[in-house]
Amino acid sequence: MNRICTQLIFLFFLLVLPAGILIAEDTSSLEPELKDIIVTTSSTDLILFAAVKNSFTEQMINGVQNGIPITFTFYLKLEKLRSYWFDETLVDTSITHTMTYDSLKEEYTIARSNNNGKVKTTRSLDEAQQLMTELNSVHVVKLSELEPDAPYSLQLKAVLEKNTLPLGIHHVLPLTSLWDFETDWRAIEFRY
Repeated sequence: MNRICTQLIFLFFLLVLPAGILIAEDTSSLEPELKDIIVTTSSTDLILFAAVKNSFTEQMINGVQNGIPITFTFYLKLEKLRSYWFDETLVDTSITHTMTYDSLKEEYTIARSNNNGKVKTTRSLDEAQQLMTELNSVHVVKLSELEPDAPYSLQLKAVLEKNTLPLGIHHVLPLTSLWDFETDWRAIEFRY
């Protein structure tokens, strides 16, 4: 009897444990993360490109289509690295992208704070998600403010903000806690 119990326990661990590891690995790959970060220059400015991957869930899309706005905030920091002294912060700012859905017109509206108040409207969910998750040609700082051949660090983080819901709807939509995410800080070091 003991031998059979031992064999069953061994068989259980042999079959269930690897499946649990595979499931854990699969879900961790769906964590939101910053990708494709590019720091470059124009003739006058330091420019940033970046994208958040794995940022939308089915619950978030359903929430937007039911009138709940979604806001992504990108936190951006540029520091001049100095040896034997504190680093100097040149830029410490945030950029917001907010998406809403008009169910009568069946279109998404994306407002981006770095776009001079202009909003973009589209009927395509894929295009709306792309507009929400990408930073394109963000002017970080004037090149005249950078010291040639000095080391710099550009740090970036994305956070899904908790928008205020109408009174009482928090009890109706408990799934909003599933929307909480923020990426890790990503740092790019470079010399100008």
